[in-house]
Amino acid sequence: MKKDLISIDDLALEQILDYLDLATQVEAMPEAEKAALLPGKILATLFFEPSTRTRLSFESAMCRLGGRVIGFSEAANSSTAKGESFSDTIRTVEQYADVIAVRHPKEGTARLASEIAGVPILNAGDGANQHPTQTLLDLYTLRKFFGKVDGLKIALVGDLKYSRTIHSLCRALLMFDGVAMTLVSPESLRLPGYLTKAAAGTTATFRESDDLPGAIRGCDVVYMTRIQKERFPDVVDYEKVKDCYRLDAQMLAAASPHLKVLHPLPRVNEISPDVDATPHAGYFEQARNGVIMRQALILDLLGVRPQ
Repeated sequence: MKKDLISIDDLALEQILDYLDLATQVEAMPEAEKAALLPGKILATLFFEPSTRTRLSFESAMCRLGGRVIGFSEAANSSTAKGESFSDTIRTVEQYADVIAVRHPKEGTARLASEIAGVPILNAGDGANQHPTQTLLDLYTLRKFFGKVDGLKIALVGDLKYSRTIHSLCRALLMFDGVAMTLVSPESLRLPGYLTKAAAGTTATFRESDDLPGAIRGCDVVYMTRIQKERFPDVVDYEKVKDCYRLDAQMLAAASPHLKVLHPLPRVNEISPDVDATPHAGYFEQARNGVIMRQALILDLLGVRPQ
């Protein structure tokens, strides 16, 4: 039976921990050994929406495992521009590849692809819904920085309404013990209610705030997000909130020495470049971890485990 990765909701905590352990194992392997794991295997990257880190990290992951990559980087470069249906695209590409990574602006498309395809499907982001591979690399980053995820105090900042990264991450953090999340956003971009309600019966907590400097004090992690212009139905609404939160080095002066700033990237102006030189900046290492985690995921879905 084939395996897919469509939603964090499909995973139990034990499966998440197994992925974190597998990524640790993969990271420790010599590059020459990794390059011998998937010879002759092909990953198709079907990106109907722009991407830099997700697409290139998937491609880097596959190449470093000894496999090859085919695909396209935007819908205009595919036959959907000629009117081909999404279903036909999936059915065609599965004839050419052993595993497929799909990014699409519409929610639910990755699930649909998994129901159509006979090869494993990886959700690389579907609209404002989920981004499970980003969440797994985020959890891996947290464990590398802190040695744990349980009990961390995390400020989630910016676009909490439309960010699929935040939605997936919140669902995952609810599985760990005692994670305290501070939600920092303008009122119009607050976290959807179904996610805050999901904390009931868990040991995780949510609290809302519009005070970024206050949220930084006492936190272990500040997770910044971009205000996503492309998700707004009205550009006027975007203009009202686009510069609502901006983190700079001075704001971090009172932060705990061990605090880390994360961001799924790309950033626009929500993190000042002067943060890059501080010991708190963790977002570029976070991006690097994307290759490692996606290597682990590709290996698992293809049924290959390092010895």
